[in-house]
Amino acid sequence: MERPEFDAIRDYAEFSKYYWYREELIAICKARGLKADGGKIELNRVIEAYFAGEKILPEKKRVAKKASVAELTPETGLIECGFTFGPRFRDFFIKQTGEEKFKFNVDMVATAKAVKENGDEAFTLGDLLDIYYGKQTYATYDRSALQWNKFVQDFCADDATKDFPKRLKTAAALWKIVRESDREKKYTRELLEEFRDSLN
Repeated sequence: MERPEFDAIRDYAEFSKYYWYREELIAICKARGLKADGGKIELNRVIEAYFAGEKILPEKKRVAKKASVAELTPETGLIECGFTFGPRFRDFFIKQTGEEKFKFNVDMVATAKAVKENGDEAFTLGDLLDIYYGKQTYATYDRSALQWNKFVQDFCADDATKDFPKRLKTAAALWKIVRESDREKKYTRELLEEFRDSLN
């Protein structure tokens, strides 16, 4: 089944059958005067609410307070210290973890964003460290945004795709078929065989 225009979709269950790029979700929200920022998870929540008859409107911009915390400790509040993913905070986490090549993971990024959006003044740098170690969960990264990457990876790993001289172009054409349908958004050999003739 080909993906219909947004206005032809009756409910969120039908909407969820199809793959939508973040830019498409932003355009849908903006066109309806809804909150149109954030990741795919947030945008999908706005659209789900829209189908339920609730309008989540854009937030008014708040002026951020300058952080004045001199020493960072695990008890320091994330909002209180004006947390960013910059060198000062990277150095703090290098000292806490003992990992010279420390990198913020995607769940830390999603959590820091959610903490700021929620105005959660109780959340600390120690809590963010627990997120890093997987000891607690606050917000998680929307891994569905990685579906295209996984699709291409699986496509290229399949020996049956080596027959195609322009593999990436072929993967993109097959992905377009899947993306605009209500099929599961993953590559399979069966999918390739079903559409092989239209891909050549």
